[in-house]
Amino acid sequence: MSVFPFSRPLASCLAASMALALPVSAAFAQPSGPQAISAAQQALARQSCEGLRRAVAQDQKGVASGPLFLASYRVADPKQGTPLEPALAGAAFTYDNALAGIALLACGDAASARRIGDAVVRAMERDPNAADGRVRNAYRAGPMTEEKAALPGRWDAAKNQWIADAYQVSTATGNVAWAALLLLNLNEAEPSPAYLAGARRLLGWIEQRTRARNAPDGYNGGWYGWDNAQRAQTWKSTEHNIDIAMAAAWAARRAGGQAEAERQQARTALEFVNRMWNASEQRFNIGTKEDGATIATDGSGLDAQLWPLLAAPEGSCSWMRGLDWVEKHHRFGEGYGFSRSPDGIWTEGTAQAAATMVARKGAAPKALWQLLASQRAGNGLYYATPSARISTGLAIGPDSTGADFFYYRWPHLGATAWIALAATGFNPFTGKTAATGATSPCPT
Repeated sequence: MSVFPFSRPLASCLAASMALALPVSAAFAQPSGPQAISAAQQALARQSCEGLRRAVAQDQKGVASGPLFLASYRVADPKQGTPLEPALAGAAFTYDNALAGIALLACGDAASARRIGDAVVRAMERDPNAADGRVRNAYRAGPMTEEKAALPGRWDAAKNQWIADAYQVSTATGNVAWAALLLLNLNEAEPSPAYLAGARRLLGWIEQRTRARNAPDGYNGGWYGWDNAQRAQTWKSTEHNIDIAMAAAWAARRAGGQAEAERQQARTALEFVNRMWNASEQRFNIGTKEDGATIATDGSGLDAQLWPLLAAPEGSCSWMRGLDWVEKHHRFGEGYGFSRSPDGIWTEGTAQAAATMVARKGAAPKALWQLLASQRAGNGLYYATPSARISTGLAIGPDSTGADFFYYRWPHLGATAWIALAATGFNPFTGKTAATGATSPCPT
C-alpha cells in the first residue's frame, strides 16, 4: 500500500485529474519568436478564466457576496459520461479552491478570489470542533452562511444516517500550505492584515502539528481520520515541503523583523527538498516512507518533479535536468501521466508542465495549448482526464487496502485553475506573471 497521498482532492475511493503534452522532441524545447505569444494560449487563458467565473456564478446560489467555496467536480452532462461519485457531489476541496482563488487573481477577478480567501479565513476561525488554526481537506461547496464551517457529507435515507468521508474531514499538510499560498497571493494583490495573519497562522499549525525532526528533518503528511481518532501521517512528501518552503519564505518577507519562525521554517522545508534531489538519476525522490526516514526511491509524482522548478528557489539550476527525467518517465502518448510509467494522461499535470515552461523558458509550444484546450467541457471547466480512469499508484489514506487514488473523466476545478495559471503565465508560488519571452537564468 502506498503511503504518499498528496494534497489532492480525493474521495473515499475516487478522485480525478489529467494531463496533455507534446512529443518528446518538442515538449521542453526553448521557445522562440512567434511561439512566445500564441493565439492558442491567449484563447485558452480567456476560456479557462471564463470557466472559473461560471463556476463562481453557479455555486454562489444567488448570494452575490461573502465567503464562498467552489465545488471541485461537477458533471458536464448528467445524461452522459460517468456519474459523479456521491462523496464528491458538493465537495469543495481546499487545494482546488486555493488554486481557483489564485487563478481568479490571474484572470483579473480579484473580487471572486477574495470570496474564496475569505472562506478560508472563516473556516479557520469557525471550525466545527477545532480552534487551532487548521483547515480541513474539504468543505461544503457554496456560500458560507452557517455559524460554523460546513463539512461535506450527505444524509443516507436508506441507512438513516449521515455519511461523511474520513479524508475530507482530515487535514493534509500540503492543503494547509496551499491555503496559505492563496492568502499570500491575495495579500500581494491588495495588502490585508487578515490575509497575512491567516497565512502565518496556517504556517504555525504546520510547524506545531507536522514538524518531524527525525532525519531528514522536515514536515510530515498531516493528520488523518475522524476528530476523535485522528492519527499522524508520518511519511514526508517532497511536494508538501516545497509548498511550505515557498509559503514560509513569502510570509517572512511580508512580516519583516517579526518572522524568524517562518524564515527557519522555510530553511527546514527547502533543505528537505534539497535532500530529495536524486543526483544520480537527475530527478526528485517523492519523499520518505512511512517511518519518515527511509527515502522512497521507486515511485514518482509529476508534481513533485515540476513544482520545485516552477517555484525556482535560489540554487535550483541543477534541478532543471529533471525535465529530461520527466520526459522519459512521465510521458504517455501525447501527454504526461501522474505516476512513473503512467497508464494515462493527466490534464492538471500537463498544465503544470506548461506553467513550468512559461516560468523557466518564457513560453510553451503552441501545440500544448491546443491539446489542453481540447479537454474543455460544456460547463466551462476542463476534464480531469480523456480516459475513463487513470491511476496514480497511491493510496488515499491509511484505511485504504491498496492504491485506490484514481482520476476520472469529470470536469475538475483544479485542472481548470492550473490551465488558467499556465495560460496567463501567473506563478502561484511567487504571485508574479512571467515576462513574455523571458529566459531562464540557468544555463542550458
